[in-house]
Amino acid sequence: MLEIGSKAPEFCLLNQDGEETALSDFRGKKVVLYFYSKDNTAGCTKQACNFGELYPQFMEKGAVVLGVSKDTVASHKKFAEKYHLPFTLLSDTELKVIRAYDVWKEKNMYGKKVMGVVRTTYLIDENGVIEKAFGKVKAADNPAQMLGEL
Repeated sequence: MLEIGSKAPEFCLLNQDGEETALSDFRGKKVVLYFYSKDNTAGCTKQACNFGELYPQFMEKGAVVLGVSKDTVASHKKFAEKYHLPFTLLSDTELKVIRAYDVWKEKNMYGKKVMGVVRTTYLIDENGVIEKAFGKVKAADNPAQMLGEL
């Protein structure tokens, strides 16, 4: 995980609508940047839907939510439409941002060692500095936890 107090790595990725989205687009706002493994899986869907339900409260606090996975733009589009997600999903098929934020790790899947995204959420302040970092978060609880951190 990246250190609290360090500058958040800048990035520019395509969102679910195929538009370029950069971290710097959100200067002046708090950013909840969460990394998840895959669209339409049980835990990731629960996490996304809970962020969606709480999104108006994040906006009231002047924060945006950005979800990042290695899924394609088309996958994100279907996922966002299926669950009516009101926030931005970013496609990192080349793992550049996932690696920059140190969330690509060896995991144990059914006794096999595999590489994958470790569910991690960063809170980035208005100036692009990492304010909080949470690794191995519980999918269903993470959105309320992050709202509480704001």
